[in-house]
Amino acid sequence: MGTAVMVTSGKGGTGKTSLTAGVASCLAALGRRVLCIDVDIGLRNLDLTLGMSDRALMDFSDVMDFRCPLSGATVEQPEIKGLFLLTAPLTPDGLELDRFQALVEEAKEYFDFVFMDSPAGLGEGFHLARAAADRVIVVSAVDPAALRDAQRTVTELHNLPQLHLVMNRVQPKLIAKLRTSIDQAMDAAGLPLLGVVPEDPMVTMATAAGVPLILTTYKGAAPAYLNISKRLLGQRVPLMRIR
Repeated sequence: MGTAVMVTSGKGGTGKTSLTAGVASCLAALGRRVLCIDVDIGLRNLDLTLGMSDRALMDFSDVMDFRCPLSGATVEQPEIKGLFLLTAPLTPDGLELDRFQALVEEAKEYFDFVFMDSPAGLGEGFHLARAAADRVIVVSAVDPAALRDAQRTVTELHNLPQLHLVMNRVQPKLIAKLRTSIDQAMDAAGLPLLGVVPEDPMVTMATAAGVPLILTTYKGAAPAYLNISKRLLGQRVPLMRIR
């Protein structure tokens, strides 16, 4: 039985979707079967970050409403074996929590990890993903507004046993000054730190080119995603040194 991982953030612009795609890609490259479900209803873009633009013809509402089996709605990334996408519908009409939970439970029978890329904030997709999650990754930038919104998000997730914090888009030149901010964020959120990911212009460039980041570079954010994926597998990996 696989693990359902919700990836969320308190506000937009934290790089949550890029992190979802990056960590999922690394886990697949390590030999795991991984399904990414885009739960950002109406604003889906996980397909772009995974290099799978417009490949998905069906969405998860088609599976929930029995118009299509799960195997028929998921699409495999052509260059990363074991990495699959199930995209979001364009509207939230008729999406029921128990039926989404059933979909994720079914997916866990076939996949080692099911990543749910939820929307920023506390909208419909957030509640769907929370209902089906076994563990949660809260993604935050280091600016005060992002940290405050991350703390607010954590209060909505208090009933889940495994919550982790990832500090994303960290400027390497500011890491020494930001160490206190990261420590304060961990203390305020009450979450263990799963990883620190540097700001990396290659993330945007790879998305624009329609190519998963790990197929373009081994520097910057890519090794940070790999370290996070290894920690999710239970391996003891030191935090990436950003410089």
